Amino acid sequence: MITIRGLKKHFRRNEALHGIDLDVPEGKVTAFLGPNGAGKTTTIKCAMNLLDRDAGSVEVLGTDARTLKPEHWQRIGYVSENQKMPGWMTVPQLLDYVRPMYGEHWDRDFEKKLLADFDLPLKTKLRSLSRGQWMKASLVSSLAYRPRLVVLDEPFSGLDPLVRDEFLSGLLELTETEGWTVWISSHDIEEVERFADRVAILNNGRVDLQDDVEAIQSRFRAIEIGLSDESASPSGIPENWLNLQVQGRIARFTDSNYDESSSNVDCRRLFPGLVRHEARPINLREIFVALAKSYRSQRQGKS
Repeated sequence: MITIRGLKKHFRRNEALHGIDLDVPEGKVTAFLGPNGAGKTTTIKCAMNLLDRDAGSVEVLGTDARTLKPEHWQRIGYVSENQKMPGWMTVPQLLDYVRPMYGEHWDRDFEKKLLADFDLPLKTKLRSLSRGQWMKASLVSSLAYRPRLVVLDEPFSGLDPLVRDEFLSGLLELTETEGWTVWISSHDIEEVERFADRVAILNNGRVDLQDDVEAIQSRFRAIEIGLSDESASPSGIPENWLNLQVQGRIARFTDSNYDESSSNVDCRRLFPGLVRHEARPINLREIFVALAKSYRSQRQGKS
């Protein structure tokens, strides 16, 4: 549904994107993760043709993003935390305004279902809605025409836990029943993990990792090593060992490409005093934190 190759974007002298390569496969939920300032929103805006790119190619629904026509936009739902809506309108007035743009694609029965599911007030001006209600109204206006592709840029930002859970539960149900392709950028990794099929992790303007969630989780392990004597950190550690810390008789790190046999061999080679070796599967949040710490260490090492 979305194919990005070599995407670059500058803001004056600052190069925000250094050559993004990214795929958003049809029928899957792809979570777009990364530290603040990594370039997630910039990438999404280039894909939605809200920002012009400096280099690279971006195809959306098989078409160059810069040449998307109304018939393409009728199949794309886009919701951003910074999206602007006319505050003087009520929710029904907003829907009356956008409905003609989508012609026969707009489903009035689905619109009514979304309004009921999200429990939106119908007489309150948009500017008077809570943050959660505002996001739900934006979502209804972007989903009632049953788009093939749904792009969500930080949809949970600023929502309290209850509203976030309601929002996510409704989105999860709709995604499963409608079979949508979803590309979602979010800091709420625990929430994303509930329904993401695929993850792309952005670091300093480049996609560092992208794969199905199950495949990523199968490769990562938290390793703890028990030593017979106190030891210092060894040199020449494998590249897939992230954030190695040695404290007294305990060594800990994250293995980003775990293999039981080679892990045992490497640990015994680098720690001759090894008496215990434990490998624990970790969740998506722990994987993201381990990678973020590794990125920070790399930046500090270069400075």
